[in-house]
Amino acid sequence: MKLFCGAVVMVVMGIHVSAAFVTTTPLSAQSRLSMRTSSSPSCMQLCALTERQMQFWEDVEEGLDDVAQFYVESKGEDIDRIRAFGKSARGETPAPTGYGPGHQPSEEHVEGLTAKPFWDISEDLDSFPWAAKLEAQSAIIAEEFEAKLSRDAAAAAEQQQLSGMFSGDSAWQNKVMGQGWSAFRLQRLGIWNTKNCEEFPKTFKLLRDLEIPLAVRGVCFARQAPQSGVQPHTDGRNFILTSHLGLKIPQGCWIKVGEEQRTWEEEKLTTLDTSFEHSTGNPTDAERHVLIIDFWHPELTEAERKSLEFVYDLRNKFETGQVPIRKPRSLQSNEGLAGLWNTLTGGGGE
Repeated sequence: MKLFCGAVVMVVMGIHVSAAFVTTTPLSAQSRLSMRTSSSPSCMQLCALTERQMQFWEDVEEGLDDVAQFYVESKGEDIDRIRAFGKSARGETPAPTGYGPGHQPSEEHVEGLTAKPFWDISEDLDSFPWAAKLEAQSAIIAEEFEAKLSRDAAAAAEQQQLSGMFSGDSAWQNKVMGQGWSAFRLQRLGIWNTKNCEEFPKTFKLLRDLEIPLAVRGVCFARQAPQSGVQPHTDGRNFILTSHLGLKIPQGCWIKVGEEQRTWEEEKLTTLDTSFEHSTGNPTDAERHVLIIDFWHPELTEAERKSLEFVYDLRNKFETGQVPIRKPRSLQSNEGLAGLWNTLTGGGGE
């Protein structure tokens, strides 16, 4: 059975469907854009959407029309694959199948992208010009990280209690990631956490200066506690790649993606496609620390990246109640015709 985990999409499946787009507070990180509640073709119909979901997808398509017009006219780039992504996420087309062993893409899928468990990106200067530069300057990040750990340890000792940067930022992910995994977020959903970034000014500047094409899941420091691990799971979205910059890696730690297992190296990037089933282990008596960076798949065009950024930014606005509720235009038109008929025939109210 697939276990999906993601940080940027809404619960719109099963029992949660009816409330997915009306909340004014952030939803579960395990939520998705997908409308699919069954693999049955009979479930792949727009009529299964709630009115709020219909409103969302109407707004998506309207915004994508503007993106498409701009990029077709200015750069000759189309967004046909993003249109297909929308159809898949709405359940209008069959669910995607994996490209190889362990590959478990979700309905939030862009067709035709290269899929492999691990990517050696620091050797590919054309596709990832920032990667080797990040490794070369990784000591800056490691030093700031160690300094933060030391400050937290001193504060905890003074207060005679456990505290620190990993005290509870990721409690919602424990069902998938396990009690031993926690994170300290610098960026999420395209928004930098100003307070947290103030703790790491050099790291923040470096990440900005390198112009990494950061994707919607963002940037965080991640801790794996001793004698713990993350169970096999998949994030589903094949258009985002994830790099782990090794900071403190005890000997014996491992990460498995698909059928391939590796370890991390300090001050080196380990890059994976999290639409493959993946898991980690720390069988040692020391903590393992990495910096996680999510970024767009290099085979996406600029138009496709901007389209996906728009879709997930809009999703976030819906999720946080920034978009007022309105009747879907398709239903408004139906009501308009009914009203006209009533006027002509004398029907309607008493």
